Amino acid sequence: MSEKVMELFKSELKVINIGIEIFYNALLDQEIKAVHVTWQPPPKLEKEYKDILSKIL
Repeated sequence: MSEKVMELFKSELKVINIGIEIFYNALLDQEIKAVHVTWQPPPKLEKEYKDILSKIL
């Protein structure tokens, strides 16, 4: 492996967790520095509802 890859594996792990809180909690349990971002994909809307919402918003 290259030196840069080896340096990466030796460095402290810092994680940005998006969406899955149980994964975030598991990282904290292992004393890994992490931040959690609550996120969900936008719901799929039927075209009719999407058109109405786009006019309102």
